[in-house]
Amino acid sequence: MWGRISAVAGLVLASTLALPSTAVAKPEEVDVPVGTWLAARTHPSVQLTSVSYTADVAVPTPEANLEAIRTLTQQGINAVQSGKISSDENSIYRWVVQQMAKNPGRYFSPGGQERVVEATAGGLCTGWWITPDGYMVTAAHCVGQEDTELAQTFAAQALTKINEKDAADLVASLGDIASDEEILRNAAKIFQIWNAENIKIRNVQSSLSLLQSLPGGGVDKTTKTVPIELVAKGTVYPGKDVAILKANGQNNLPTVPLGEDSDVRVGDTLYISGFPGTVTQTSIFNLESKLDPAFTEGPYNASRQTPEGVPYIQTQAPSYPGNSGGPVFSKDGKVIGILVGGLIQQDGGSTEGESFVLPVSIVKEKLNEKNIKPAESATTKAYNEALDLFFQNRYSDALPKFREVQALQPNHPYVAKYISDSQQAITAGKDESGTPILPWLLWGGGGLVAAFVIGTLVAVARGKSRSKGPASFPPAPYGAQPGYPAQLQGGQPQYGQPQYGQQGQPYGAPPQQYQQRPPYPLPAGPETRAVRPQSPYGPPQPQQGAGGPGANTRIAGLEAELEQLRRNMGQRPPEQR
Repeated sequence: MWGRISAVAGLVLASTLALPSTAVAKPEEVDVPVGTWLAARTHPSVQLTSVSYTADVAVPTPEANLEAIRTLTQQGINAVQSGKISSDENSIYRWVVQQMAKNPGRYFSPGGQERVVEATAGGLCTGWWITPDGYMVTAAHCVGQEDTELAQTFAAQALTKINEKDAADLVASLGDIASDEEILRNAAKIFQIWNAENIKIRNVQSSLSLLQSLPGGGVDKTTKTVPIELVAKGTVYPGKDVAILKANGQNNLPTVPLGEDSDVRVGDTLYISGFPGTVTQTSIFNLESKLDPAFTEGPYNASRQTPEGVPYIQTQAPSYPGNSGGPVFSKDGKVIGILVGGLIQQDGGSTEGESFVLPVSIVKEKLNEKNIKPAESATTKAYNEALDLFFQNRYSDALPKFREVQALQPNHPYVAKYISDSQQAITAGKDESGTPILPWLLWGGGGLVAAFVIGTLVAVARGKSRSKGPASFPPAPYGAQPGYPAQLQGGQPQYGQPQYGQQGQPYGAPPQQYQQRPPYPLPAGPETRAVRPQSPYGPPQPQQGAGGPGANTRIAGLEAELEQLRRNMGQRPPEQR
């Protein structure tokens, strides 16, 4: 009997004292939508990245291939004679220029002096911090272009004036009668194509940087770019399109955690954070508002694989150029992939519902190659704890945590706004800060359980040794105060059903809020009714002797109950004891 009681007591005490002191809040526990919870926690780590190029761009002066143009003109005359085009000169020239635009290289050759311009080009993408000291993940195609792609970029961005001049010269050579809209449009097309095919790029220099946010959120015109270095780069889409960057001189940066490929499956909702070019490149919004990440969500549609065996996830979460390199999250706030690309329509627009995500296992491969270990920063830990309190309307409790974040990372983009919002909520009387249930359970409820178990053990031991003389009683255990009410009117606090995570691990229901009634914390039910003891108890009195009067009275009561229990057990068959 004694061995069984001891074992049960050990289990009860162990389960009581092993209760966690803190728990990671879930969106449903703080009563906010999943997207709101995720965006608040992850946005600080998401950064706008920039790749820029400078180079000397040269294109030769085009010389007309007169023989080819003469042949084309004769074909136009034949088309007039056969009735395929009108016989007026304007229609003939319109047809000739239209045919030139189909194959400019046939009608023009490089010659004459080169036109040279000092050009710059660049692009914007999305990256995200994975270590407190400045390691960042983005897409490989965001940190450098292949030579052919770079030539196209420079042709589109650096040759505009040259293209316009060449087109104007061609139209002028045709005479006044040829200056209609269709001829002008086709003449411009001719030299956009021809100059891009004959471009030469020299002295190329590239740089990577990011725009680091200022305190309070967003970025203004005084923001300085922070240089970043390329550490590792994979093969661009549809390969393993991931790159690792490093910003030096950083510490306590906000980070996001990496998950596993198995964290999500078809049908789950995915969440993308990043900077779509549809916003960053428009003149509608000011610079500060452009540099807040956009958050989108959509279902995991399918698992795909390239002919080379590279896995990709297809999702219906909207994304656009500029989102490339951005993190993709599960509902639990862990990165399960990196946004890489989407299908492009013939007009250059993105196809909605066709975003493609490189799984996080590929990201981990690249990190492992460089022995980079993702880590949560102290800033992120404090910030997430503060957010959980904020979303529970416990603004007074959240304020010290937000100020801790501000001290750890003065350039944190959002914490100043949360501090201001918390202060305003307190002033408006919206604060619901109070004593949480978990510490009460640990030190109050846990103490009662310990007191009951130990008291029971002592009473049983005393009963078994009564023939040997009076037993001595130890002092009341720590956590059990003399005079503490043994029962609370209205029963015990109510809890919801256990919640289970994806791996089947139980998560307890969120702690209930308590009202403070000196000298003991009293649990409040779902309707926040105060639960009061059956009789008023004043503050704990000093102990008198071994355990104090309250402790002696309590042990005596237990002794009587146990004696009755022993009599009852004596009436049962031996096999049921």
